[in-house]
Amino acid sequence: MTKKIDLQLAEILVEKKLITRDEVAGFLQEAENTSHDFKQVLIKHSLFPENELLKLLAEKLKISCVNLKELVIDKEVIAKVPLKIASYYKFIPVGLKGRTLTVAVSYPLDIITLDEIRTQLGLDLEMALACASDVSEELKKYYGLGAETLEKISSQAMSNAMPASEQNKAQDAVEDIEKQATDASVIKLVNQIILEAWRKRATDIHIEPYRQGLSVRYRIDGLLYDANVPVEIRNFLSAIISRIKIMSNLNIVERRLPQDGRAIVKVAEQVLDLRISTIPTPFGESLVIRILPTQMLFSLEKLGLAKSELQVFERLVQKPHGIIFVTGPTGSGKTTTLYSCLTRINTKDRKIITIEDPIEYEMSGITQIQVMPEIGLDFARGLRSILRHDPDVIMVGEVRDFETAETAIRVALTGHLVFSSLHTNDAASGIARLQDIGVEPYLIASSVEAFIAQRLIRMICPDCRYEDKQAPQELRELIAKDLGLRLEEVKIFKGKGCPRCNATGFFGRTAIYEILIVDELTKEMILKKASSGQIKRLALSRGMRTLRQDGWRKTIAGITTFEEVIRVTSAQEEAGADNKGTVSPAEINYAKQEIIPEPEGSSKRVFRRLDDQVNVRYKVFEKDNELLKRKVNPEEEAALTKNISAGGLLFKSPDRLAVGSVIELKIKLPNSEELIECLARVVRVEELIEQLEYDIAVCFLDLTGAERIRLDKFVGAKLEGGLR
Repeated sequence: MTKKIDLQLAEILVEKKLITRDEVAGFLQEAENTSHDFKQVLIKHSLFPENELLKLLAEKLKISCVNLKELVIDKEVIAKVPLKIASYYKFIPVGLKGRTLTVAVSYPLDIITLDEIRTQLGLDLEMALACASDVSEELKKYYGLGAETLEKISSQAMSNAMPASEQNKAQDAVEDIEKQATDASVIKLVNQIILEAWRKRATDIHIEPYRQGLSVRYRIDGLLYDANVPVEIRNFLSAIISRIKIMSNLNIVERRLPQDGRAIVKVAEQVLDLRISTIPTPFGESLVIRILPTQMLFSLEKLGLAKSELQVFERLVQKPHGIIFVTGPTGSGKTTTLYSCLTRINTKDRKIITIEDPIEYEMSGITQIQVMPEIGLDFARGLRSILRHDPDVIMVGEVRDFETAETAIRVALTGHLVFSSLHTNDAASGIARLQDIGVEPYLIASSVEAFIAQRLIRMICPDCRYEDKQAPQELRELIAKDLGLRLEEVKIFKGKGCPRCNATGFFGRTAIYEILIVDELTKEMILKKASSGQIKRLALSRGMRTLRQDGWRKTIAGITTFEEVIRVTSAQEEAGADNKGTVSPAEINYAKQEIIPEPEGSSKRVFRRLDDQVNVRYKVFEKDNELLKRKVNPEEEAALTKNISAGGLLFKSPDRLAVGSVIELKIKLPNSEELIECLARVVRVEELIEQLEYDIAVCFLDLTGAERIRLDKFVGAKLEGGLR
């Protein structure tokens, strides 16, 4: 029999000429033949949005229509209605005035149902209409995820509880838990936890027992958020863990050792690959589920690369041989970057083999090998076997030890293109990491094409993004300084928080990159065993963009926030491995100049200049210097300056140095034991014919801010003292 409310809705639609009587009759018949109401049938056929139908009904019935996503409900109102009543009748209490309770429903309740609720609650009722999905979400939000399911299985759990005298009988306990794990209600509860994680775009589910209770958390866009679950869920930890173990073919009896498993589930039209890992704790097993889609589309264009960086990637992946390292901590997106590179070159004329731990995504057309240390199949052994399969391109999931590193590098030297990852904080530190595990510098210099450091940052939700005009001036000045921009060019954005982004202000993630190309000059520094800090400062002087600078670029573009960039990068990383201080864009730009600052007397002079003798020592890092090809470690040469400033210096040398060559300087200031060490570029050479010597003018490349101030103070003190 057709409900009265269905007929009223049909009448409204016909009156407003939104649908014909014949169409109404057909949809009413469909509603009567199925378990759906008339409104659900109309929504199913995509005829009207749900909110429009609710507004029409609210107007007809003279009741209110509410947006639950924008409503904050008082906890005292929720406490007035038990969960079993709210979930059974599918409503959420939203307000209480005197003895009148306002409830939000997705479809008006009939008189009989209203009377039943009044009787059970002892309150008068007033209805408001809201979308069905919003009502369901609010029930989870205020009563807890899976609260209805826990309510149903509470009595069963109590009946299955073991007497205290039998708690040590492990086998009996396992049998009881197994029965619970296969119970329909427990299956439903676990499915609800996984489904909610998928809906919220979570990448991991954490189920963690503590003395005071059980915590369920979701990792969304890289950060963990608590899932609102009822406190009673603590009583069903064993059943939940056992159910997940059954799904992933793990041993439900073993609770003293860590276990790892895998399960495939389907959510809507999406097939998910679940990686399950358990570890024992004093209060029960802690479990983490990694959620991976079985199929993903990998693309270099979607990695968040700037146009110039994308061009660099394109050149790297088309190299015929060599090794490319992607560096960063766990969870920084290294695997996604590597897979995107492989996807770009995955063609029928190439044989690509990977060895990984674990295989995170299945890729068509690529042979993938899973590392299994328990049977002796580690990275090094697998890599040696791969060579017998005639590969063109190889991906090694991670370089962890000397044997793997040396094998991968030697494979690259024999004509293969190799991709791999390292755990380091920045790109230049990858060189130090390889040297630390025992790889010879000449192998690194001759095989590695690039080190690419990366981090993942959250993106501002596009639906609620706004420009933060109240951002502190100091922040904008810092970004302007680091990027070499005018202050008015720097804009900072934030997200207000909206339903789409779960009120976080963020939606999705992208990557920031730092790309260190191993060119000829970098190879020479590797051969000289230069520190990662020195190599990084040289790369900065040659135009490399740091992780933080790439983050600032995405900040002013409205992609992310200032706080996100600060969260994933540190000042120490930006300063270089030896922590000598940051290298500002102003210093880099100054280092790139091919001339010394304006002549004496010019108002445009950058730093004061002192015509005085100061002891310096230098070593040449010249690209085409034949001496370097014959001798890996040239000796330092001693010299005296003719003049010096905080921007560069002039000294005499018996050797003619090439303009543009790089030297390593050590400056010994009078009355100071601490040397100033930096790299410098030769910008002018003048031959002194009578003295058979040369005047060599250099500008500093990587002098830190503190050392530059120290040098400028020395020059100023000497000048003010009347000394030249």
